[in-house]
Amino acid sequence: MNAKALYKKKALRDRRKLRIKSKLLGDALRPRVSVFRSNRYFYAQAIDDVKQSTITHIDGRKMGFKNTQEDAKKLGVLFAEELKKAGIERAVYDRNGYLYHGVVAAFAESLRENGIAL
Repeated sequence: MNAKALYKKKALRDRRKLRIKSKLLGDALRPRVSVFRSNRYFYAQAIDDVKQSTITHIDGRKMGFKNTQEDAKKLGVLFAEELKKAGIERAVYDRNGYLYHGVVAAFAESLRENGIAL
C-alpha cells in the first residue's frame, strides 16, 4: 500500500470516527466503551463523557494479548468483569471509526455474552 492510499484510509476512518462520536454520549450509568486496535495489540476503556473521565480500562499489551479475535474475546470477558465491579451493566459501544468486523465485533459480542448490554 503506498503513502497516498494509507493517507486516504486514515482520512476515511477519521471521518467515520467524527460521524459516530457526534451521536454517542456516555455518562456514569451508561458509559461509552471506546476501543483502539493497533497492528499488534487491542485496548478498551469505559468513559464518562459528562465528567470527562475514564471509569475503567483494559490494556491487551500489558496482559500479553495480541490483536486477534480469540484474544479479543478473552479481553471482553475480563473487561466485562471490570465493568461489573464498577457497577455498570449497560454501555454504549464506540467502535472508534473501525469497521464492525473481526476483532472489534468479537470484543463487542464477548461483552454481550458476559452480561453487558450494548
